[in-house]
Amino acid sequence: MMKIYLDNCCFNRPYDDQTQIRISLETQAKLYVQELIKKENCK
Repeated sequence: MMKIYLDNCCFNRPYDDQTQIRISLETQAKLYVQELIKKENCK
């Protein structure tokens, strides 16, 4: 079993300036992990 820890600031990433590539990639990664959790592929 793998544990995933998300920093509280990652939840605000989708609302940050997405024109910066690093922020955009972090946002995509956060949303991808969130979707996996919703689909119960990641616990």
